[in-house]
Amino acid sequence: MITRKAGEADMDAVLALYRELRPHDPPLARENAARLWARISDGAQSLVVVGESEGRIGATCMLALIANLASGGRPIGFIEHVVTAADLRRRGLAEACLRFALEQAWQLGCCKVVLLSGALRPQAHRVYEKLGFDGDVERGFVIKRPAD
Repeated sequence: MITRKAGEADMDAVLALYRELRPHDPPLARENAARLWARISDGAQSLVVVGESEGRIGATCMLALIANLASGGRPIGFIEHVVTAADLRRRGLAEACLRFALEQAWQLGCCKVVLLSGALRPQAHRVYEKLGFDGDVERGFVIKRPAD
């Protein structure tokens, strides 16, 4: 198993994992995907982490940094889109990606890292708790854009 920052050549594999996680998302045009990928994967405020197993990318997560005037100006880390390919689950890939993302967050000076997860995903929650995330420290609230 290899865990690393995603590179330019990893976009298609990561997008395939996103489709597995969120099959009902609207399609993203190739040129838009490439532009966004460059901004996200090479940006100073975000990075995509991938985990490789059996010669392919089987898991990913994204770490975004949010500028912060509190906490001595240290950024807040935000992890999103944690996904593992269905046929590679329960092998520690997502956990390895999250460990890598957390190491990056701490190296970048984050004061805390926030991770949101679907409320009905207890198996995923156990992985997050194993890594030290505590769902009872703060409470997250989400509002989604109304359908157009």
